[in-house]
Amino acid sequence: MAMILASSRDGVGTIVFNRPEKRNSFSAAMLDEFIAALNGFKSDGTRVVVVRADKEAKVWSAGLDIGELPTPGKDPLAYNHPIEVALRAVQHLPAPVIAMVEGGVWGAACDLCLTCDILIGAPSASFAITPAKVGVPYNSSGILHFLNVAGVRIAKEMFFTAAPIGAERALAVGILNHLVPVDRLEAFTYEMAARIAENSPLAISVIKEQLRLLAGSFPLNPETFEKIQSLREKAYDSADYLEGTKSFFERRKPRFTGK
Repeated sequence: MAMILASSRDGVGTIVFNRPEKRNSFSAAMLDEFIAALNGFKSDGTRVVVVRADKEAKVWSAGLDIGELPTPGKDPLAYNHPIEVALRAVQHLPAPVIAMVEGGVWGAACDLCLTCDILIGAPSASFAITPAKVGVPYNSSGILHFLNVAGVRIAKEMFFTAAPIGAERALAVGILNHLVPVDRLEAFTYEMAARIAENSPLAISVIKEQLRLLAGSFPLNPETFEKIQSLREKAYDSADYLEGTKSFFERRKPRFTGK
């Protein structure tokens, strides 16, 4: 069964997550389907893409499939990891991508949402970035997404606590563009998509790329980059990382030691 359902009408593409038995968690195979759908929309000249879960979903996506995380000693979020490839595919798609959100958004799914160009949520939407719950060191590009959207204080709170923030606060801190009643969510989202589709696709693609380049125009010197990589390696080669993944599967609270 396909884990990604893709369709297109009047220049508006739609991607629906279709892995409800796993709360739409991102396996490598699901991410491959997601990337293929985006590439198809790019080839077809689709003018805007909506990414969503099923109607009234309790979980938009549970983030990365924990069962596919590598063993300690290997970077869990390396440059060529499927989630990283998927995020870059969203960023480099010429068409704007709108995330239409109902339900919880956890872990790497938060990163995907913040990588999308526009976020529209229902009151049930909530956002939790959870690497600290499983001892996973996040990568710099993902942290930069949070800094660009929510700012350093909100990013720190979300990463340190791993606690969800609700839809109203997500709107207040700039994660959501719009908070819409659930019975209006779909109509509101597709009305916006239709307005975007009426505008010049060339102008929009150029502006999107300008915004991407400007948002990331703070280069790191080699020493800083190497220090960040060393810090991340310390975390993903740790006993805490092993304990985090083990406790998840044993359905218990992790006992972290900081080692």
